[in-house]
Amino acid sequence: MTVVDFHARIKPGDAEPGRLLAVMDAAGIDRAAVCAGGLLPLDRLARQLDDGGRTEAAADNEGVLRACERSAGRLLPFYFADPVRDVEAYGKHAFDFRGLEISPAVHGGRLDDPAVAELVAIAESARHPVYVVTVAQPGARPADLVRLAARFPRVTFVWGHCGHTGLDIAGLHTVEGRPNVLAEISGCLTVTARLAVTRLGAARVLFGTEYPLQAPEVELCKVAALGLGPSDREAVLGANACRVLGWEASWTRP
Repeated sequence: MTVVDFHARIKPGDAEPGRLLAVMDAAGIDRAAVCAGGLLPLDRLARQLDDGGRTEAAADNEGVLRACERSAGRLLPFYFADPVRDVEAYGKHAFDFRGLEISPAVHGGRLDDPAVAELVAIAESARHPVYVVTVAQPGARPADLVRLAARFPRVTFVWGHCGHTGLDIAGLHTVEGRPNVLAEISGCLTVTARLAVTRLGAARVLFGTEYPLQAPEVELCKVAALGLGPSDREAVLGANACRVLGWEASWTRP
C-alpha cells in the first residue's frame, strides 16, 4: 500500500526537501503533496483565523517546485495562490504544478470573489485539485465552498482539515451533498474524521499531516484509531490521493 500525505508544507531552503523526506521515511509515508509554508507567524495566523485579515507575503512557489524536482518523484508541488495578485502567474505556470491551494485564512477574501473563480477555471483546465481551508468569516465558510464547487462540478475540491476548528460537524454536513468536495483530515479530532468517513464514504476522505505543524505519526495514529476495514484504510491513506493526483497506487520508492 502506498501511503500519501495529501497536505504537507515546506519553507524552501537548503534543508528541503531532505528534511521532509527524512520525516516521511521515519513515519512510513511514501509520497506527499506539498505547498509553500511559513508565510506568516503562527500568532498572526491564529488571529486571522478568528478575526480575518490577510498577509502581503508572497508564497515561494518556485522554491517549492525546485524542491519537488529534487525529491525523486516523491513530492508533488501545489501552487499557493493569492487571488489578489496570482491569477496571471498561476495561469502562466499552472502546468508546472499538480494542484492549487486557496487560503482565506492566509490571504483573506471571499470564495465568491471573481478572482477565485478565475483561479479555479485555470485549475480546471490544468486538471488540478483545489485545496481550501474554510474559516468563520463571511464568504469563506463551508457553504461558500459548496457554492463554488457547484459552479465547477468537474473540479475536485478538497476541504482542508475538515474545517478550521477540529470539530466542524456542521461544516461536514454542509459539504456532504456536494460530491466533488472531498475532506482532508489533518488537524481535526478523531470524532470528526470518523464522521467524515461515515457521512461522505471512505472514497471522499484523504489522509494529510499538516507537516511541519503536526507530527505525521500523530495523524497516522488517528487513522489507525478509526478502526477502518482494510479497503477503507487503504483508500484513506493513499488510494484516494493517488486517484485525485493521477498517481499510480502501486508506486514504489526508487
